[in-house]
Amino acid sequence: MGLATRTIGTTTVEVTELGFGGAPIGAVGERLSDDQVDEIVQSAWDKGIRYFDTAPLYGHGLSEKRLGRNLIRFPRDQFAMSTKVGRLLVPRERGERFAGMRDNEPVAIQYDYSADAVRKSIESSLERLGLDRVDILLCHDIDKWTHGEEQPGIYKAAAEGALPALHRLREEGTVRAIGLGVNESAVCTRVMREFDPDCFLLAGRFTLLEQEPLDEMLPLCLNKNVSVIIGGPYNSGLLANADRRRATYDYKPAPDDLWEKAQRIREVCMSHEIDMRVAALQYPLRHRAVASVIPGMWSLNEVEMNLKFIQSDIPDSLWSDLAQAGLSRSW
Repeated sequence: MGLATRTIGTTTVEVTELGFGGAPIGAVGERLSDDQVDEIVQSAWDKGIRYFDTAPLYGHGLSEKRLGRNLIRFPRDQFAMSTKVGRLLVPRERGERFAGMRDNEPVAIQYDYSADAVRKSIESSLERLGLDRVDILLCHDIDKWTHGEEQPGIYKAAAEGALPALHRLREEGTVRAIGLGVNESAVCTRVMREFDPDCFLLAGRFTLLEQEPLDEMLPLCLNKNVSVIIGGPYNSGLLANADRRRATYDYKPAPDDLWEKAQRIREVCMSHEIDMRVAALQYPLRHRAVASVIPGMWSLNEVEMNLKFIQSDIPDSLWSDLAQAGLSRSW
């Protein structure tokens, strides 16, 4: 059974409901060899995945290099590709290394949300990817989750520079869809009111564990025909691990209340003989605004499991039981 596709907003970009999150193949660095990455990407392609996401941040460019080296073998009109702007890769002495990455690339990160930086960033990304274009270009991390008290200044810089630049690239036909890649919904709602995005890549905020975007962001997405791509559908591990020691939330040890909520969700899923990971992967796709879920994949086993999970049958009674127990919201 092939993977279904959905269209991004009012564009012609089509993505498979299950996409390939490219962060891990850069972030883990030498823990994965190039040959292993080649096998993982080939497996994803063979199993029907036709949407791939990456960013300069992931492995300080390593993810883009590794994905591009593989995707260049496939017909370009048969897959959709997204990457991001907002962080330039510069010599190590001119920037900061992102602590979460284990790569050995000889570069560092420099935040820059200016219009000039957008063009520099996409040109550099295309060089690393070895591709002639990307389909979706996202302004990366202009949220409070990333920048804290500095976020108002970051947003102002993006609103005056990066976001108008993305619109111009779309008008020129350089990219077919634009939006944000962020970790909170509030900034998405603001951008919809002030600009004309096609989509958002929202990580970790619309999941089986938490559904705050149902209050404002997702209804507005439906009203404006803006699509949502869901990153981090397992909340960085909390919805995928039964072992408390491995169950992280937002890449940190899971708080007690969220761990306990996840276990209650697990119990309801088990009562229906459904693996909680299956429910976690499929839950966001039930919303009409959601076009794709893109879990990070850094092993052949994860590719195979995610394909199995996305194609598993779930009875409607599971969703209603979760809602009645106050563990997830319906709409």
